[in-house]
Amino acid sequence: MTRDIAILLFDGFQLLDAAGPISVFECALRYRPGAYRLTPLTVDGGAARSSSGIALDSRPLSAMPAPDTVLVAGGEGAPSALGCGETLAYLRRCASASRRVVSVCTGAFLLAEAGLLDGRRATTHWAHSGEFSRRYPAVELDTDRIFIRQGNIWTAAGVSAGIDVALALVAEDMGEEIARRCAQRLVVYYRRPGGQSQFSSLLEMQRPDGRFAALLDQVRRSLDGAWDVESLAGFCCLSPRHFSRLFQSEVGMPPAKAVEQLRVEAARAALESGERSIQKVARLCGFGDAERMRRSFLRVLGRPPSSLLRSPADE
Repeated sequence: MTRDIAILLFDGFQLLDAAGPISVFECALRYRPGAYRLTPLTVDGGAARSSSGIALDSRPLSAMPAPDTVLVAGGEGAPSALGCGETLAYLRRCASASRRVVSVCTGAFLLAEAGLLDGRRATTHWAHSGEFSRRYPAVELDTDRIFIRQGNIWTAAGVSAGIDVALALVAEDMGEEIARRCAQRLVVYYRRPGGQSQFSSLLEMQRPDGRFAALLDQVRRSLDGAWDVESLAGFCCLSPRHFSRLFQSEVGMPPAKAVEQLRVEAARAALESGERSIQKVARLCGFGDAERMRRSFLRVLGRPPSSLLRSPADE
């Protein structure tokens, strides 16, 4: 069965919002030829110019009245598109007739304007959260997520998060193994779960030119390691005392606290994305046992791991 994937565009769309998911679906076709048919759409068809100046050819909305999935790109042209009654009517029809309606970045504004997000949880790029909340108070906005699924409506944080949500769509259609292969071919992390925060502790800690960037990357790649001060200092070829002083000065926190934050961030993402075993997460993220992880969660997040387990309402 071939599934029609419509990519809804407008002048001034963000190129990566469209190209990222398109690349994921294209990659999936390598493993399941004929599984998808990808069609960029605009109101009248023709060339849609992105904010970068690069244009994509498109067909009119009338050419695909009810695709399997419609994915709405975001971009600086989104505010102008909000006033297009034909676009909003199309999205309302798709919400009833299509299997999935997906937004990337400020594409969520179009879904909200069409009334599709009222009473639902949704996300968009954090930089637009204030404006979104003011315009659409009936939407439960959560900008601390990579993507959110509510029934047949999916919203993604934007730009690179479009790749994450597209991988999740492929996983739903073809299984985790195909999605994993797509991520490998695209050389992206497999795969950031929807519950992962848009804000990374790692990015907050390290400076691009910082001397501890490689160390922090290594810690995050192997959270189950025994990362005490001695092993951290040894990685940097420094004495523990000298290392601790330099780390505190550059990163702004003690080494043990930095490791704890990275572990809590990874554990939080796993639990919010469907992992039900707190003990398993505690082991994989380097806490050792559930009680130690619980104490860390209370210190860092102010709530226990059990409060982050995904509920059926998140499906």
